[in-house]
Amino acid sequence: MEAQALRKRGWSISAIARHLGRSRPTIRAYLNGERVPGQRRRSGADPFEPYAEYCRLRLDAESGDPHVWATTLFDELAGLGYAGGYSTFTRALRARGLRPVCERCAHAGGPVEYVRIEHPPGVETQWDWLELPDPPARWGWGKGAHLLVGTLPYSGIWRGVLAESEDQPHLIEALRAVGERLGGVSAEWRFDRMATVCDPGSGEVSASFAAVARHYGVIVRICPSRRGWRKGSVEKANHVAAQRWWRTVGEELSPGQAQGTLDEWCRRRGDIRIRRIDGGRVSVAELARREALRPLPAQAFPAVLEVERVVSAQALVSFRGNFYSVPPGHAGEVMGVRHRLGSGVLEVVTAGGAVLAAHERAVDHAGVVIEAAGHVAALEAKVLAARARLGGGGPCPHKTRRPLSPAARAEADRLRGTGVGAAAAPVADFAAYAAAARPLTPGSSVPDARP
Repeated sequence: MEAQALRKRGWSISAIARHLGRSRPTIRAYLNGERVPGQRRRSGADPFEPYAEYCRLRLDAESGDPHVWATTLFDELAGLGYAGGYSTFTRALRARGLRPVCERCAHAGGPVEYVRIEHPPGVETQWDWLELPDPPARWGWGKGAHLLVGTLPYSGIWRGVLAESEDQPHLIEALRAVGERLGGVSAEWRFDRMATVCDPGSGEVSASFAAVARHYGVIVRICPSRRGWRKGSVEKANHVAAQRWWRTVGEELSPGQAQGTLDEWCRRRGDIRIRRIDGGRVSVAELARREALRPLPAQAFPAVLEVERVVSAQALVSFRGNFYSVPPGHAGEVMGVRHRLGSGVLEVVTAGGAVLAAHERAVDHAGVVIEAAGHVAALEAKVLAARARLGGGGPCPHKTRRPLSPAARAEADRLRGTGVGAAAAPVADFAAYAAAARPLTPGSSVPDARP
């Protein structure tokens, strides 16, 4: 602005440069409009430019996800080879205007004040179910999946385990699985008023879950009614899990593969977060090593987990990515698959509770087929016997000449109107016709008669 004013007064470029303490090429460039104040010319290539189109497609309001977190998108670009920093990446997103504006989110408000709760290391673990909508269709879990999230609020470390249901046996199984991933058991467990832990009205711990607490040696704390912020650490972990992991789960992944991607993300991304403790900067992984956790009991709590499965045409039922055989004759029926936690046996039971088959349980999501020799032999015998009853020579021949039967021919003639049963058409007498017809030659004596 000062250079432009001095130039209008008739100052030379050299005089303006000496007065402002800048070089003559700089003054000349600003006076000629070759440079814009506040915009610096880049000395090298823009490292974000090759990835701009990918970000545009990911943030597209129609075909992409305009609400995906920038941290999630940055993780994806890092995997694609982007070498820039996070602040450079977000600045490039803003400069290019790649994220569309959501009016609905822009008008949504949040709480005005927050309260900070001190959490000593190793004292408390916060638990909560996260409902995940629209899981991949191949899972067969219906409209929703469930993730049990456990977090240690002192360090902020958290882990989650996928479950097919939120009933108490699945909760007990997932509690141990999350505890194994966290590295032990804290002194207290904090829950909201979920019905599988306590009475939602009074907040008193149920007798069945009190036995679980005694097994693990923990004190169960229940959040006060309508005080969800009391377990804000796990609520934040739920938010992160939904936005940075669940949004990116592919349709082609199995439950076991999806669980693997979550565990990998927690180790690679979640545990390297930096927190400020006593004026210093320390990672979540370093703080987690300060948590005084007790080791898990050697045996899992012996809860009985049972799910329903439909028997396939091959006399198999599926469970956790594996298949187990049952006796033939039950295809299409709904059976219960029962497993006692801590044991290595899996049972298939009828609706009445009768045990049809018992197998040694395989490692989850191994993709193996466990078949009893007796089941295989019985299924083969049944199939061969059915073939024998049908002739045993394979399917019917398809190239044999089979002309129309006499009955079929008669029916075809009837339909065409030429058969025996068809009504005979009336026949006109030619003499009567000739007498009634008009003469063909003029002046004929035959009267002009019309039929």
